[in-house]
Amino acid sequence: MDTSYPREDYLPAPSHKREPSPTVLAVGASPTPRDHLIWSIFNTIYMNFCCLGFVALAFSVKARDRKVAGDVEAAQRFSSKARCYNTLATAGSVVLPLLLAALLITGVIHLSKLAQESVGFFTYQFSGSDDEDK
Repeated sequence: MDTSYPREDYLPAPSHKREPSPTVLAVGASPTPRDHLIWSIFNTIYMNFCCLGFVALAFSVKARDRKVAGDVEAAQRFSSKARCYNTLATAGSVVLPLLLAALLITGVIHLSKLAQESVGFFTYQFSGSDDEDK
């Protein structure tokens, strides 16, 4: 009897070959909804018009959670709401300053015209002679 170590038994090695799994293609399946998280973070930090960016961030996080949980329909609803609030926040944060700048520029132009007219009024000189009576 041989008691030497290490003892090696030569057994046939199991085969590690994997059988190819069938590829499944879902025809007509909707793609996973986008969660718009980066856009929401940007709106929350930089352009938080009436807290719409924060609301969009909340819906984006909900959309991401639902997508991870596998509830595609709820993720689609939350994604749609996040996109809507992001659009409103971006539009409000871009349009409102442009509108205020336009009002400021038109106000300055109007005031400058009024100032020119008032300078003409205050520079009118009354003559001391009665040239008009002759």
